[in-house]
Amino acid sequence: MSISTHFGDPGLWAQTQFGAVVLGDVRRSRRVVRLAAGWARQPGATIPQVSQGSSYASKAAYTLLGQPQATPDALHAPHRQLVSQQLQAPGTFLLIEDTTELSWPEAAERRPGLGPVGPGKPRSQGVLLHSLVAAAWPATDPDPVAKRPALPLLGLMDQQFHVRQPVPEAEKAHPDGGSRLRQGRPRESALWSQSLRAVGSPPPSTRWVVVADRGADIYEHLQQCQAQSLGFVVRAAQDRALVAGPAKRPAGRLFEVARAQPCAGQLTLALRERPRQPAREVALQVSFSGPLALRAPQRPGGATGKGEPVPGSVVRVWEETGAGAAPGLEWMLLSDQPVTDFAQALTCVRQYASRWLIEDFHKALKTGLGAEKLQLQTAARLFAAVALLSVVALALVDLREKSRLEPDAPAETAGLTSMELRVLRHQSRRPLETVYAVFLALAALGGHLGRKGDGLPGWQTLWLGRRSLRLLVEGVNMAAQLVDW
Repeated sequence: MSISTHFGDPGLWAQTQFGAVVLGDVRRSRRVVRLAAGWARQPGATIPQVSQGSSYASKAAYTLLGQPQATPDALHAPHRQLVSQQLQAPGTFLLIEDTTELSWPEAAERRPGLGPVGPGKPRSQGVLLHSLVAAAWPATDPDPVAKRPALPLLGLMDQQFHVRQPVPEAEKAHPDGGSRLRQGRPRESALWSQSLRAVGSPPPSTRWVVVADRGADIYEHLQQCQAQSLGFVVRAAQDRALVAGPAKRPAGRLFEVARAQPCAGQLTLALRERPRQPAREVALQVSFSGPLALRAPQRPGGATGKGEPVPGSVVRVWEETGAGAAPGLEWMLLSDQPVTDFAQALTCVRQYASRWLIEDFHKALKTGLGAEKLQLQTAARLFAAVALLSVVALALVDLREKSRLEPDAPAETAGLTSMELRVLRHQSRRPLETVYAVFLALAALGGHLGRKGDGLPGWQTLWLGRRSLRLLVEGVNMAAQLVDW
């Protein structure tokens, strides 16, 4: 069951995800379900809009979010239990990890509980949001030439709100730059390992693979994966030293060894739009090397190489460019698994490419649901609201994945209510017999033109289409009531 199951029925969906939440009073639990259902029904709406203009309901929502018991962990507890149950099944699952910044405009008074975010913004207010998203990996790749398979998103397994603290004055004034004092402060890099400790270890016959960008290339994080029997596909940020044998003899540097390997095959990858770089499709070369062992770095109380090395393999992905051209894309992907052929290397690349799902989640949270537009005046209320919005945001992204998982399945399995499906068929003037046809009709409502070069619709287009469909259904229901009246 993916996270968007029953999303067409917001009340049932919210009851499934949050109905078992425990906040010390059953009325609070019911209010959580109503608030989550409102955001599922109207993604991006304000609390008064979700409350349908009721001052009582709005006040009750604000009161709920301010309750000491309404912490993100407490609100997520039933949802995470659902995700954890699905992760016990045999097979392979991805645990996609990443951090993003949430910031809010300055108010007349600074909002208590927030910290500085963003470089060069001393008066900005916000938090670092670190999330770990679970997704199911297919047992067999149904399309050998696909960029990556569509993945059912299961939900959030962990989410941390890290508030940065100003550098203490004693540390600033210390003669050596405060290095010893700095060692005693909590490190932001610890967020990665804390998330892993929260999810535990997989059962037998089940493989959990941690997928992350360069921020996760931390020795302690890779060690934590080993300690919990977790696989990993992490993009390398450090050109680490390699060692060999029990004596830990020097064996070169990671990037040098990876770049010395011949090309084993090619793949085409669609790259998303980046600042100062349009979206494009690029042909990439793939090579692999292993087994190898990453040398332990120096740590307080331990010299370089004193810790145990991290075994694994490296898969290199790069773009060939002509002489005099700017350097092209290059990924160095660390994997815990032995990589001995191109098929295994390609699996690593596709699993890493699936990391973009969490970037879509961040975009859905910020752009689609307006998390950074919340006008709540305390950090506790903001964090509680973001915790609820995060589950809705993942369901929005999963709508797109679902549209591509089983495109030929009957239209009735697309997740729409019977009334929504009837209205969509009438509006599109088509029978809409398959899931693919249903989602194309939804995308058309969201502005997708469906031309040959337009590609498949994204989550934003599908979200806009669902919003338009909801308004059409409300109009149909209201018209029926007016006739009876």
